[in-house]
Amino acid sequence: MIRYLALGDSYTIGTGASDPTRGWPSIVAARLEQKTGDTVELTNPAVNGFTTDDLIQHELHHVNDLKPELVTVLIGVNDLVRGRTLAEYDSMLSTIYDALDGRRVFAISIPSWHFVPAAADFGGADHVERLTRLFNQIAREEAVAHRFTWVDIGPASRSGIGSPGWIASDHLHPGDAQYSAWADVIWEAVGEAF
Repeated sequence: MIRYLALGDSYTIGTGASDPTRGWPSIVAARLEQKTGDTVELTNPAVNGFTTDDLIQHELHHVNDLKPELVTVLIGVNDLVRGRTLAEYDSMLSTIYDALDGRRVFAISIPSWHFVPAAADFGGADHVERLTRLFNQIAREEAVAHRFTWVDIGPASRSGIGSPGWIASDHLHPGDAQYSAWADVIWEAVGEAF
């Protein structure tokens, strides 16, 4: 059995997807099961609105409880929208990554989301795009320093802008088609490792 722990926020729980099985962790788990022939036990404790400190307080204990063979981490967009500084984000992310040392970890970038209608509520497209880039730069540097696999889903998140089902009805979260595009990129990295 392969124990898979997916840490994160609404992007990881799959908010906006038509069904939980349409979120990217479920897609990756199903593909891993198919490839290896092993049962994959997915634990997804992600919660809408979670920041890095929420993840530390409410999700990180699963690492010791489950002893997962695979961990994905996608966290930071809520730190960004709540005005956390880059230094604060770096410090919290470092704490998370330190707790995952020695595990097979895939650090997932914050997706591009400057194009969603709701970006206007968070300073507009240019502001969102600039901050997302800066936060991702920190996440990538931390991932590399911890020898984790960095997976940039930015290009995938922009690849279907304007197509049906790309953005959920809340005008903020991805729809099924976008989650599927993320899953393809994430699976490429995970599948190679297994």
